[in-house]
Amino acid sequence: MPELPEVEIVRRGLQDLIVGKQFKYVKVIDSPKSFPNDNNVVDEFLLGARINSVERRAKVILVDLSSNYTLMIHLRMTGQLVFVGTSNGSMYKKERWGAGHPNDSFVGKLPDRSTRVIMKFTDGSTLYFNDQRKFGWVKLLPSELVQNDPFMKKVGPEPLLPEFTNKIFTQRIRRRNGTTVKAAILDQTVLAGVGNIYADESLWAAQIHPGTRVRDITDKKLSKLKKEIVDVLALSISKGGSTDKNYVNAEGKKGSYLEFANVFRLEGTPCPRCGAIIEKIRVAGRGTHICSSCQPQALNKKALSTHTTKPST
Repeated sequence: MPELPEVEIVRRGLQDLIVGKQFKYVKVIDSPKSFPNDNNVVDEFLLGARINSVERRAKVILVDLSSNYTLMIHLRMTGQLVFVGTSNGSMYKKERWGAGHPNDSFVGKLPDRSTRVIMKFTDGSTLYFNDQRKFGWVKLLPSELVQNDPFMKKVGPEPLLPEFTNKIFTQRIRRRNGTTVKAAILDQTVLAGVGNIYADESLWAAQIHPGTRVRDITDKKLSKLKKEIVDVLALSISKGGSTDKNYVNAEGKKGSYLEFANVFRLEGTPCPRCGAIIEKIRVAGRGTHICSSCQPQALNKKALSTHTTKPST
């Protein structure tokens, strides 16, 4: 699943591609749950509407319309957006852009077997929503009600906004005091958009073991972690996102962030900070990359005493 930087890269690409375009028609293919919208609402508030802007909240793309409605797009695991422009009825490669899960749909004839929604614009261009596993969705809601959508109500604050302060981060993560710090920052109700790659990288940068309980981390150390999360996300966006297995940006190009990663998928190689060998362990149910020298795990004396085996008599 894409993380915040990847979705932000898609948002920026779509902002350049589709703002100002007007919807002509929408066709749903073989997957009503991919476009769970009332036909009457679509006819009245989507068809004929112009696109004002493309925004992002957490991992959701928000297409703001002139009708005061918003298209919410979540790519989930295998979702993909492909924009195809036209010129005098002919298709040109330079007018074909893809974002999301990479497969032959980026270059092949569309619609194809993975196409779920076709969104046609009045200028002849088309935006295809493809999704092999049908986990993604495109919802049409009144703009004023987007914040009340069940998904949007539970998601945490945006880590890249100025108002996401050390105080707010500390308050929110302390709600998960009993869990490991990696589980806490992966929790989308704590903060939005951080997944496995950026959790590992930010914890390494802050020199915190991912398995440490939140309650055992000082506020000063949490402030350091918050700074590293912001820095890692910003760097990834500047590099075009990660080159994770199933993701490309809005130009159909892989990002280069993982070329600058310090620990993620680098097990068996030297830590760039201390030279110790990077290890891969499991924390919060996820493969986790650490330098055990830079990120030592504090001993939990209570847990150790609980699991001590008494000598036989």
